[in-house]
Amino acid sequence: MTEHILVEKAEKLLVLTLNRPEKKNALTRAMYKTLATEIANADTDPEVRCILIMANGDMFTAGNDLADFAAVGAAASAPKPEDGNPLLPALARSRTPIVAAVNGRAVGIGTTMLLHCDMVFVANDASLITPFVNLALVPEAASSLLMPLRIGHVRAFEMFVLGEPVRAEQAVSWGIANRAVPPADLHRIARTTAIAIAARAPAAVVLTKSLMRDEQMLLARMSEEGAHFGRQLKTAEFKEAFTAFAERRAPDFSKFG
Repeated sequence: MTEHILVEKAEKLLVLTLNRPEKKNALTRAMYKTLATEIANADTDPEVRCILIMANGDMFTAGNDLADFAAVGAAASAPKPEDGNPLLPALARSRTPIVAAVNGRAVGIGTTMLLHCDMVFVANDASLITPFVNLALVPEAASSLLMPLRIGHVRAFEMFVLGEPVRAEQAVSWGIANRAVPPADLHRIARTTAIAIAARAPAAVVLTKSLMRDEQMLLARMSEEGAHFGRQLKTAEFKEAFTAFAERRAPDFSKFG
């Protein structure tokens, strides 16, 4: 366990709290590994009937730590499948219901992971941002499949390609989140809901979730996305996007055909 992921078990819940507020909860490989391990282990833990994911600080997560992206892009060899993000297949395979409580901004995987959660609560001031194309990358977490199914092609394309924030009430009206609530009430409401889920007939809950998802289809799309994602990290497009981010300027993709 990393100190950047707080793990609590109580009331038949597994509570996973992102705890790197000084870095806007940007997710490192160690954090992904802890999240993946805890989510996978929950399926065989009789003391866990629901998972709650939330965050400390003023932001849910800034997404993937960009230093990790830069390291992969600078590596001499292409990334291997086993070097991929372990959280993604854990989410696809999870049979335990997952509730998310989103405060502040949820960037990149902070938004796409919500598509694998069974209930999502957002603070009234929350915003969801998927800036993949702005970083010369492609969507991940099977979001290229799940997002259009959830909100329609044109809205999903707008989110992925323009990368503009989706505000809390908009996320609710589009069906990404269940409800927008006052920030001070967010964690309490999400936890109360998770406890209510944990109190339901456990086998029926697990079967219901399983019937609503196609694990193999999700894993296949994650694999396809991952291959494209890895290749994009090695391109001049990504180098320009990353350099522009570091220099606090807009990227210039005009020279790429």
